[in-house]
Amino acid sequence: MNKNLYDVLGVSKNATETEIKSAYRKLARKYHPDVNKDNKEAADKFKEVSCAYDILGNKEKRQKYDNNEIDCDGKPTGFGAGGFGGFSGTNPFGTDGNPFGSGFQSNGAGFDFSSIFGDDIFSQFSGNRGFSGSARRPRKGDDLAYTMHLDFISAAQGAEKSIMIQNKPINVKIPSGTIDGQTLRLKGMGLAGPNNGPNGDVLLTIKVDKHPYFSLDGLNVNLELPISMKEAILGGKVTVPTISGKVMVNIPPYSSSGEKLRLKGKGIKNKKGQGDEIITLKILTPQRPNSELENILANLPEEPIRNF
Repeated sequence: MNKNLYDVLGVSKNATETEIKSAYRKLARKYHPDVNKDNKEAADKFKEVSCAYDILGNKEKRQKYDNNEIDCDGKPTGFGAGGFGGFSGTNPFGTDGNPFGSGFQSNGAGFDFSSIFGDDIFSQFSGNRGFSGSARRPRKGDDLAYTMHLDFISAAQGAEKSIMIQNKPINVKIPSGTIDGQTLRLKGMGLAGPNNGPNGDVLLTIKVDKHPYFSLDGLNVNLELPISMKEAILGGKVTVPTISGKVMVNIPPYSSSGEKLRLKGKGIKNKKGQGDEIITLKILTPQRPNSELENILANLPEEPIRNF
């Protein structure tokens, strides 16, 4: 006995499109393979619910199903709304005493069967409907959404990371310069498409962890570099980090806070281009009192540094 698709989704035959969609989503979440790992019964139920929605969620297919033109699997039944079903106790062929109705001519002039059955039943066999195969068209499977957390350096340089997708480990190539919130599309790794349709995709949202001292500005990597008053006045060499390792940087004598140094080619490199590392100097004053420094500064001549 064929199952009733409305019962599968738990809705009435008069349910609206919104009610049908809502019922399907609720059941799909309940029986989804990712939620019910290694549960064949849940997997079968998920497939049953998906097939039911494939028909009831499509206005044209639902009408055909309600008219008994297709069955619960979407296959043509050979009978339409004007078919053989639904006869009552009255004479189904007419009331004029002629069992074939007034359309029949005994002189052999012919009989118009469409006056009894309608044109629809003959169109079932004409190749225009019913057996044309259009009732079960392939449809792309649903997309799946996943989230991956990534450290700043891996996102900046690019990396290959493993993630479990539908209970399978998948290696994903992270492009260099990936930013927080960026979504990668993995083609064909989503749910299988109904009726041999193509698989859906996986939408992988990347969450990039904040770095303690790096930040991004397009392809450029920003770094705020603390320097002492001595380094600022006398200059010197300072070791600084980059996303590809540490390098030595020359601090010019008499540098000021806010001055910027550029390390060419030490930023993000991808198909869009090559960025730099931008170093912003920040002078830190001594944390403890220093009487010698205070005397030196007190004896320095005043210099005009403000124009207001």
